[in-house]
Amino acid sequence: MAGNTFGNLFRVSTFGESHGNAIGGVIDGCPSGITLDLLAIQQDLDRRKPGQSAIVTQRKEADEVEFFSGIFEGKTTGTPIGFAIHNTNQKSKDYGHIKDSYRPSHADYVYDQKYGFRDYRGGGRSSARETASRVVAGAIAKQFLKGIQINAFVTQVGDLRLEKDYRELDLSLTESNPVRCPDPEMAAKMEAHIKSIKKEGDTIGGIITCVAKNVPVGLGEPVFDKLHAELGKAMLSINAVKGFEYGSGFEGVKMKGSAHNDQFNSDGTTKTNYSGGIQGGISNGMDIYFNIAFKPVATVIQGYETIDKEGNKVQTQGKGRHDPCVVPRAVPIVEAMTALVLADYMLLNRTIKSE
Repeated sequence: MAGNTFGNLFRVSTFGESHGNAIGGVIDGCPSGITLDLLAIQQDLDRRKPGQSAIVTQRKEADEVEFFSGIFEGKTTGTPIGFAIHNTNQKSKDYGHIKDSYRPSHADYVYDQKYGFRDYRGGGRSSARETASRVVAGAIAKQFLKGIQINAFVTQVGDLRLEKDYRELDLSLTESNPVRCPDPEMAAKMEAHIKSIKKEGDTIGGIITCVAKNVPVGLGEPVFDKLHAELGKAMLSINAVKGFEYGSGFEGVKMKGSAHNDQFNSDGTTKTNYSGGIQGGISNGMDIYFNIAFKPVATVIQGYETIDKEGNKVQTQGKGRHDPCVVPRAVPIVEAMTALVLADYMLLNRTIKSE
């Protein structure tokens, strides 16, 4: 299986399956001398871990990261950083009923067709549990990106959409509720909706918005390695993501060019920011902001028809412990992938011009 490494200079390779002994990774290219706040890394993992509220999967995992290399006396050494997160609460028997059949809208069928073999326990490598390793790497990238602020938060669950501009929101309220929506009134509505969907044995999708502030001018490469293209790749690599838009996004098609153009101030900033902080594939110093759409979780705790390995129609039912809505736990994953992209381009900029 290829495709387990993300990044060019600041790279992370992840390993492990949902119901294996552990998941983890190796971070390569992290500069030496970075003083790490290990508590902050664990706090980001705690934001992603299962069992943290009534509206997420009830799988109980401590998700405590153990580092094996690349850190000495609290600082990065410049050598590969190896780490692992042990799985302690697997219930593999919950998946015995799908050993010879395929769940709709999962990776079961394509994995079997591509590899001729699959780990059916929780989806194996295709499980979103793999993203915990990304959170560890992203938390370290955040500490490399001193001064850059990355904040992700939930802005939509089903039909419930937060219409306020991110600049009107107090983003410090994001962690004040289990939905991770910085508007308390809308958060309460979203939480009630998720609970209602869960009672039906069903799932619902949503949107996460991410804002990166204080990004310097000049990150991103023209042509194929544009900053927004890499951010799009990073977000679309997250399980359940179905869409990515930055700046004015799809709404921008309704505007005339004269209104959409970001006119300059004398200091190089712009009066508006429909560009989303990126022009010509390169950061321009304005806020970078984008939306990521997540589909409803594919596992529904209901009966349904599917096919087995021989193509026969069979009746089965979703089992196990699953999120009724993935977006609350995906917030730290979005932040982590954003940090990995920005860290990679910060290192790349060091190679192209002298200070």
